[in-house]
Amino acid sequence: MSGILFIISAPSGSGKTTLVNELRQYVENLEFSVSYTTRLPRGSEQDGREYHFIAREQFQQMIENHEFLEHAEVFGNFYGTAKTVLQDAARQGNDLLLDIDVQGAAQVKQRLPEAVSIFVLPPSRTELESRLTKRSLSENVVSQEVIRRRLDTARKEIENYPSYDYILVNDRLEYSTDQLVAIVQGERARRSGKPPSPQEEQYLETARKCLKANMEDQIRGILATFDVPTHTAISSQR
Repeated sequence: MSGILFIISAPSGSGKTTLVNELRQYVENLEFSVSYTTRLPRGSEQDGREYHFIAREQFQQMIENHEFLEHAEVFGNFYGTAKTVLQDAARQGNDLLLDIDVQGAAQVKQRLPEAVSIFVLPPSRTELESRLTKRSLSENVVSQEVIRRRLDTARKEIENYPSYDYILVNDRLEYSTDQLVAIVQGERARRSGKPPSPQEEQYLETARKCLKANMEDQIRGILATFDVPTHTAISSQR
């Protein structure tokens, strides 16, 4: 692939989808990979826009045909990225953004270690629970059991943060969007081989602040709200 592959992951309810939508408004030549899933559409979701919604039998057939770059089972449903998205992006001369979970991200990083990985964290467990509750209400699925399960899963997913290049704490949407844009534009500038412009220098400086090594203090505070010992998270680094 000639362009840059960006991977973004986050626990459910962290606001990742909103951030991705904002990013796509501000950054050109960034192709978004529409994943395949066996789950049913939610709310106003449309086939081919948020996901390709397919039957489990069709998904299983795609696995057998080795059509996926990555795939995983999450909350009883399958999700996967078709290999063709890499070819399509390269043909168009675009960078590619994959919105995938930690299982899928690990698979992609193993195959394509040059990919840029970004992990989005909620500011705290309390805030994540609030967001999950609001989303459940909007979907008319008020279930404390579902929320508890998603919080438990979030705790496990957060332990994988050391595997990512950049960490983004989604506290304020506008600020977080600026950081995400800076990461994408900064990586483009860094890999271009050309001296950065003043604007690109600003992107690079903002992106550097989001590097995992520069976020450790803030991450520790968030881990504490999920009762995740720091040594446990660090030991999970691949």
